[in-house]
Amino acid sequence: MVRSPRLKSKPPKKPLRLPWRDILDVLALGTWSAMLIRYWVGGKLLLLLHPDYAWLSNVAAIVLIFLASSQVVRLFKARRRTVGKTGADLGHVTLLPPSFSSALMLAVAVFGLIYTPRAFASETAIARGISDSLTLTRSQPQRFARAADPAERTLIGWIRLVNAYPEPDAYAGEPVAIKGFVMHPKEWPENYIMVARFVLTCCAADAYPVGLPVKLGAENSRSDYPVDGWLEVKGEMATEELDGRRQIAIAPADLTAIAEPDNPYEY
Repeated sequence: MVRSPRLKSKPPKKPLRLPWRDILDVLALGTWSAMLIRYWVGGKLLLLLHPDYAWLSNVAAIVLIFLASSQVVRLFKARRRTVGKTGADLGHVTLLPPSFSSALMLAVAVFGLIYTPRAFASETAIARGISDSLTLTRSQPQRFARAADPAERTLIGWIRLVNAYPEPDAYAGEPVAIKGFVMHPKEWPENYIMVARFVLTCCAADAYPVGLPVKLGAENSRSDYPVDGWLEVKGEMATEELDGRRQIAIAPADLTAIAEPDNPYEY
């Protein structure tokens, strides 16, 4: 009796395991790139960074696209993994699982995609301490040239000038044309408002507010100029006494409500 040869049974195929860690890496890199590009194209990047450093964010967005694309190509070319890596296979030890780190980065990037940056306003100015003078220790001193036409000075230009020579009578009668958001300091009389702006030296984290007082005429009141509304103020400088000291204040000839500028900060 001849025995028929036994057929060797093929081992069952192991189910294909998706490389979730690599997929999370791709999603995190791609989402971060999309977030940075959204801020770049949408004009919101200058609400977060000084213009001198914006190019770093733009370069990072391009690099992240390249890294995400390279990771996708690598995944498609990789062989099927039948055995997952264990802790013994890792070349180093991390405090957090790699998949958790990638998921955390992805969550932050998704939040950045749905969040729309907004310019700082009076509430932040009060929290950070509004000032009508600019100390040279807060930022790198910049070369200052007194403008031939005082009306060409911005708010920060006036602040720097007064910081260099704080005698208010030296500026009395000079024309003023500035723009800023409105504040109502509680310690000031009702016929005064402040026109303020934030100054960026690097990014929004180090932004600090400065402002100048505006003395309203008898026909105007604070209620005519709501907090956080933007004004274009034209008039001339005068010397007034506020908080028990002499200082410059704007005597306005024209107060015009304007829309918030695309770039509301000064540098």
